Amino acid sequence: MQQRDYQVELARRAAHTSTLLVLPTGLGKTVVAAMVIAHVLQEKGGKVLFLAPTRPLVEQHHRSLENMIEGKKIGMMTGEVDPLERELIFIENDIVTSTPQVVANDLKNGRLDLKDVKLIIFDEAHRAVGNYAYVHVAKAYLEYDGLVLGMTASPGSEKAKVQEVCSNLNIKDIEVRTDRDPDVAKYVQTIRMDWVEVDLPPEMKDLSKAIHSLYEQYLKELVDLGVVDKDRVLNKRYLLEMAAVWQARLRAGEKTRSLYKAISAQAKAVKVEHALDLVETQGMSSLRAYLERLQEEAASDVGSKASRDIVSSERFQRILDQAGQVKAEHPKLSRVMGVVARQLTESPTSRILVFTHYRDTCELVAIKLGKVEGAKVAKLVGQSDRKGEKGLRQKEQVGVLDRFRQGEFNVLVATSVGEEGLDVAATDLVVFYEPVPSEIRSIQRRGRTGRSRAGKVVIFITKNTRDEAYYYSSLNKEKSMRRRLETMKGELAEEAPKEGGQRTLGDF
Repeated sequence: MQQRDYQVELARRAAHTSTLLVLPTGLGKTVVAAMVIAHVLQEKGGKVLFLAPTRPLVEQHHRSLENMIEGKKIGMMTGEVDPLERELIFIENDIVTSTPQVVANDLKNGRLDLKDVKLIIFDEAHRAVGNYAYVHVAKAYLEYDGLVLGMTASPGSEKAKVQEVCSNLNIKDIEVRTDRDPDVAKYVQTIRMDWVEVDLPPEMKDLSKAIHSLYEQYLKELVDLGVVDKDRVLNKRYLLEMAAVWQARLRAGEKTRSLYKAISAQAKAVKVEHALDLVETQGMSSLRAYLERLQEEAASDVGSKASRDIVSSERFQRILDQAGQVKAEHPKLSRVMGVVARQLTESPTSRILVFTHYRDTCELVAIKLGKVEGAKVAKLVGQSDRKGEKGLRQKEQVGVLDRFRQGEFNVLVATSVGEEGLDVAATDLVVFYEPVPSEIRSIQRRGRTGRSRAGKVVIFITKNTRDEAYYYSSLNKEKSMRRRLETMKGELAEEAPKEGGQRTLGDF
């Protein structure tokens, strides 16, 4: 490992104060964590817990720490390990990597306590909100007043959310570095960004208009019921917010006819809005698969009233007929094939990562890319909850990533499971099949390239669709996030002592 001044400085601060570390992907958050672990164990003894949201991430950190830290026992706990064996792992090891759900459950059942733990590291710390297991573990750790290190590439742009993360983890300081900071810039690889705009074919535009007309019908139902603010943009986010309000009223005992009608109209609007999203940004295969699932749901004994109302409407039947007649696929598909083919022609040893938001699209893109000369394609998807659909268990996800690293595959098509923290080898090209409105996910996707060598990111945008809105939304949220973090750091941080000269690990 090369010594980087900014990592030493960040580790020095985090070794003395509970810190939220915000550092772009690929700049060595795990290295900083290892420095802090080494310092804490050397100075205080005891144990260190290193928590990460998924088993693949836990295994990755376990491997990294084994390579970085000498003379200490390092164990690993996941839900697949027997509870009695977990007790032994926790007792016998100095450092334990684990999923937070396991630790939270074992704390609750009295199988372990945190009295000997001197440091807990929360990877992907932006998850420490609401009822997530990080919150429960951090709360149990409060009575021991131990050190905390939260790590993330992107905590989010909303001040309230960042404050909630800091409060839940008992954070006292925020340390932020970007690739533009002078002490970081010299280590940053160049990432070239390209945007590819595509036009929807005329027959898909016509289909989009038909679906939009049905969507407007259900929005009008809500407006006529007087349950939504007409001056607000009636987008999916607002509809979901209102649904939560109405469901709360229902649970509180309100059983009015208008409330039931509002809940039903909202459900219909959201379902049709999803179809609109698919036709505009994904393609006909994804749309047809979704329309089939809607019909199956409507025909099922446990299907929702909203699905039955949609499917039984004349407009839906016309949409179904129209969708069956569209021969074109989304123009993104052939363009993605072209981008991947060109990359492999120019650099046959390339590793390529293609992100898709939906699993149906992931399946289709993987099939199409399998026809590109020189492409050895694999899929990385999460565990499926959907009936009749087979996902990848976390153990299988680890296997796919290992084979990608070893070069058995050179193209990986991934859903959101590939975004968070996973070390997916030295990736030369990252493709966004669509922009994502979340600044956290956008930063994480981009961070999969430009780690050890120059990389390239290509983002596909369908003109005059929500793709454009999502792209600008994530861009604005990123800018807002950087401003808010600097402001909050100023609010949290005490006056740091001014020290001169180059620091080394010995200066902690």
